[in-house]
Amino acid sequence: MLGVTDYGAFVIAFLILLAIPGPGNFALITATGKGGIKGGLAATFGVILGDQVLMWLAVAGVATLLAAYPAAFHVVQWAGAAYLAWLGLRMVLSKPGGAPRDSGMASGRYLRQTMMITLLNPKAIMFYMAFFPLFIDPVRHQGVVTFAFMALTVAGLTLLYGLVAVLLTHRLAERMRASPRITNLLERLAGACLVGFGIKLAAMR
Repeated sequence: MLGVTDYGAFVIAFLILLAIPGPGNFALITATGKGGIKGGLAATFGVILGDQVLMWLAVAGVATLLAAYPAAFHVVQWAGAAYLAWLGLRMVLSKPGGAPRDSGMASGRYLRQTMMITLLNPKAIMFYMAFFPLFIDPVRHQGVVTFAFMALTVAGLTLLYGLVAVLLTHRLAERMRASPRITNLLERLAGACLVGFGIKLAAMR
């Protein structure tokens, strides 16, 4: 299909990737819990933008260059680890009732955060470098058309996944808003998880 071999397997593999717990998922859930549906959707579009940038950079060969030059890869790795740890610490140190209101400014912050988390994730960079070639038909490949088709598929699947995650999280969050202490406890737990992801990322070899 438009130069993509086994399109069904490509879709299933990417959906599995989306469902794997990671910093992006935690950031999406946190944005929904604090900013409602608007915040969650903003975070979803942040993930989509980050994925699109990484995918087209991989197409341009930047991911290959990062793999060829370990020093550059480690810079990205440490930058991503530091950013995750910084976000996580802010959440861990947050106070009850200190969640931002669901404003356009807050939504923009959620979008930027999830986009940066995606862009600074070395695992995502390596994924796009190693994953996409597996589903490109070398005989029927149509260049930019094939990559654009795959990019649209990635964006559509991420949007669908994000909508489901946002609606489920929002429904759960509505039931818990009556208890600020529990909400704050969950926020701190999510922050601790982000710090853990940052430490794990920094320790990668």
